[in-house]
Amino acid sequence: MKKVLITGKKSYIGTSVENWIMKEPDNYHVDTIDMRDGLWKEMDFSKYDVVFHVAGIAHIKETSKNQGLYYKVNRDLAYETAKKAKENGVNQFIFLSSMSVYGIDSGYITKFTPLRPKNAYGKSKVEAEKLIN
Repeated sequence: MKKVLITGKKSYIGTSVENWIMKEPDNYHVDTIDMRDGLWKEMDFSKYDVVFHVAGIAHIKETSKNQGLYYKVNRDLAYETAKKAKENGVNQFIFLSSMSVYGIDSGYITKFTPLRPKNAYGKSKVEAEKLIN
């Protein structure tokens, strides 16, 4: 049985992923955690096969005052979580990025599509991808 840890406990995506995985309860055990309180830093991730990181912020109006929040949550938290997963010996870390890293609202994306984020959300996701890789 695979053990999966999903960050973003009450998020739409986190809940959706959990529901999808749990369609096969004999094959998977899923735990979810809220990243806001910082208690996750004390957790032992070593019992998990996979950490699926979907915690982040996306749907707040971007202002000059809150731009830093995008980087704190979408970049720094993603990196800290990936680092902890690696240090704890987790075999797989899945980071959910965004189409916003391409700076387009629609169209086809290929491996050749350049990264051209247009806002703090997209830029924070690009920076997280670079740190995690």
